[in-house]
Amino acid sequence: MSNFKVDLDIKRFFELILERKKQIILLLLLTTIFAIIVAFSVPRIYKSRVVLAPETSSNTMTSGLSSLASMIGLYGDNNMTGDAIYPDIYPEIFNSTEFVTQLFDIKLKTTDNAQEVTLYDYLKNGQKKPWWGLPRKWLMDLLPKKKETGNPNKVDPFRLTREQYNIVSGIQRRIFCAVDKKTGLITLELTAQDPLAVALLTDSIKNHLQEFITQYRTKKACNDLSYMEQLYTEAKNDYTRARHAYAAFCDNNQDLRLMSYRSKEADLENDMQLKYNIYTQVVQQLQVAKAKVQEKTPAFTVVQNPVVPIRHSNTPKVFILATFLFLAFFAYIAWIILRHRRELVIINW
Repeated sequence: MSNFKVDLDIKRFFELILERKKQIILLLLLTTIFAIIVAFSVPRIYKSRVVLAPETSSNTMTSGLSSLASMIGLYGDNNMTGDAIYPDIYPEIFNSTEFVTQLFDIKLKTTDNAQEVTLYDYLKNGQKKPWWGLPRKWLMDLLPKKKETGNPNKVDPFRLTREQYNIVSGIQRRIFCAVDKKTGLITLELTAQDPLAVALLTDSIKNHLQEFITQYRTKKACNDLSYMEQLYTEAKNDYTRARHAYAAFCDNNQDLRLMSYRSKEADLENDMQLKYNIYTQVVQQLQVAKAKVQEKTPAFTVVQNPVVPIRHSNTPKVFILATFLFLAFFAYIAWIILRHRRELVIINW
C-alpha cells in the first residue's frame, strides 16, 4: 500500500492573494458597510435580574407541629415535608403555558411612554424588528390564513390562538431562570427592548413566581383549614342550639320536680356538654390547621432587587464587524483554494 502526502503550495497561494488584493479590499469594504448596517439594525436589548434565596425546611418546627397534630388526632402522617415543587425545578415552571398566560395582564411602562400597557400589548405592538425580518412577514401575509383553533377574545391555556401562542413563546424566550445547587440561590433574568419595562417585568414575574410557589405549597393546608373552619361553624352552631334549648327548658320548667322533666333536663344537659366537647376539639384542630398554613408558606429573601439597566446588552458592534470581516475573508480564501486546487495542492507519493 503506497503512502502519499498532500501539501499546499504556500508561495503560489500568496501570489494568488496578491493578484486579487484589490478584490479582497473591495470585498472587505463592502462587508464593513453591510456589517455596520446590520449592527445598527439590531434592536437594543436590556437585561434585568433578581436573585432570590428560598427558605429551607425546618425539621424542628415540622416535628413540633406533627406531634401537636397527632396528639389531637388531626394528622396521622408524620411526613409533613413532602413537596413536589422544589427550587431545582423552578426553571421548568416558566415552560408551563398555564403559568405564562397568567403574565399577560402584567402592567408595564416604557421610558418613552408614560401610559401603562399590558405585557401582551407590549410584546404585540411595542417591539422593534430588524429589516431582514420584513420579507418573511410579507410572505406570511400573502399566504392564506389557517383557521384559528382558539378564542381570540379569551385566553385558554389548553387551546391558544396562533397569536397567543407566539406571545407565550416570546415570553418564554425572554425569561432565564437558574438555580445554584451549591448556594440554593435562584437567579431570574429577563430581557426586553426597554430598560424601564424590563425592570418592571422582572419585579412582576418575581412576585408571580412567589405567589405561584406559595399557592402550590399551601394548597392542601388551605383546603384543610377551609374544612376545619366549616366544621368549626357547624360545631359552634350545634353547641349554641343545644345551650339555648337547655336554658329554655330550665326556665320553663324550673318549678316542676317530675322525674320525666328531670330526665329530659339531664338529656339536654348531656347533649349540650357533648356538643361543647366537640366544639372545643374542633377549636384546637382549627388552630393546628392555621399553624399548618403558616408553616407551609415559604419565605423568599431577595438578595438582589431588579434595577433599571443603564447599558444595553447587545453584542458589541465591533465584535459584529470583526465576525463579518473574518467570515468574508475566510470564505474568499476558501473559494481561492477550491478554484485553484490543481495549482495549490501538491501530492507527494
